[in-house]
This record gives sequence, C-alpha cells and structure tokens, in this order.
Amino acid sequence: MRFGIIGAGAIGSIISKKLVKNGHDVKITDARGIEHLEGKELAGTPIRVEDAITNIEVLIISLPLIAMPSIRNIIDQVGEDVIVVDTSNYYPFRDDKIEEIENGIVESVWVSNRLGRPIIKAFNNLLAYTLENEGTSEGTSGRIAMAIAGDVLSQKQVIMDVVNELGFDTVDSGSLSDSWRQQPGTPAYCTELTKDELTKALKTANKEKAPLLRDKVMERFAELFAEEKEVEFSHKDIVSMNREIYNS
Repeated sequence: MRFGIIGAGAIGSIISKKLVKNGHDVKITDARGIEHLEGKELAGTPIRVEDAITNIEVLIISLPLIAMPSIRNIIDQVGEDVIVVDTSNYYPFRDDKIEEIENGIVESVWVSNRLGRPIIKAFNNLLAYTLENEGTSEGTSGRIAMAIAGDVLSQKQVIMDVVNELGFDTVDSGSLSDSWRQQPGTPAYCTELTKDELTKALKTANKEKAPLLRDKVMERFAELFAEEKEVEFSHKDIVSMNREIYNS
C-alpha cells in the first residue's frame, strides 16, 4: 500500500519503519517543513508536506493536537478516497487547554472537525516502545491489542488489517465518538492488554474520571523526577503504573 505520514516524532517514525519493513511505500514529512527532518534516522522517503499527500491510499497524521489546525489547508487537498488516520492524544500541558475538549468533546471528534473530514483513530493507545518492540505474529499467545475507532467501517477494516500485519491484534472500539474509551486516563490506554482484556477495558472506561486519572499519572511522573534527578523508570514500570492508576 501507499502511505503518507505527517509527523516524524516517535510514533510517526516507528510506524514508518514498520511499514517499510513490511514492503509498503511510505513518504514521511514534518508539518513545519522538510528541513526539520534533517539528521533524523527515518524509513521511507523524506518529502515536502505538499508531496506527502499525493498518490497515497492512507494518510497517517502523528502530530500534537495543538498543531492540527495548521495543516487544514493541506488536508483540504487530500483525495476523498484517502483514509486519514489520527494517532494523537490530548495533554493540556503540551497542547494548551482546548476549551471544547475540556468541556467534553471527544479528542478525535475535535480533530475531525478541525480537519474537515472523517478520520480513523488508531496507534494512540500503545506506548512508542510497545509499538516498536512488542509486536508479534498473529496467533501468538498474549499478543498485545490496539483499539481502532471510526465511523467508516470499510476504512476501519483496512487499518485493522494493517495493524495486524505490523504485529498487534485489534479491537473495534466503535464510532469516532466512542474513541474517548481509548484516550489517556482510561484502562485501555498504554496498558499492554490482550484482545480480550482490551475489549473489557474499553467497556469499563469512565469518561468523567479519565482526565483526572490522566493528570494523576503525569503528576506521579513529576514527583518521581523531583525526588531523584537520575531516576530510571523502565518501560515495565510505566505500564505497571498506568494499569494501577487507570483502573483505580
């Protein structure tokens, strides 16, 4: 398949590497300009934003929410048949407070509104380390699962097939308006669950508690680094803390 990726941070870069490894054609860009890709170890073809959206079947947007409005003019030029995937998560300390989200609009619904087209929510509920290192073959016992949300079933199935190819089981988490169940602060978020476990976690999510638990995890990180400047917090430690707090 032919992919364009806008965003060469941790998640965008890892997705690019895994897609290229599996034989897909990938173009990757930085929303701020191709010069921001200099010095980065990237798979795929580094390219201008304007060129990353042409002759593709899937466009993956891996940007902070605060940057989404800045690419609206680019997204307006994307073909109607292209599947647009959003990998973002809302963190007020990074994105500034977005009043509509603070007042209850679902993060990816907000993104869809800003971009002016339907999107699929994927790649947001796994840590970068998990995405890069924990993929396994289909049928492997204990295989980690990813939540996929969206309103266009045919597009969602395409992305579920891609995710399966990249090493993870998938769970259809419902419509885009249901995607809050895989946002930060929920039991499904960055807790490395199997398909059955993730299905249950999505059902038990609490929309009102999620922002509070999201912030509790960030506060715990701040406390740990304040207590010991040289603290080393392993990947397993992060997953364990997420599981403990997000299920409280």
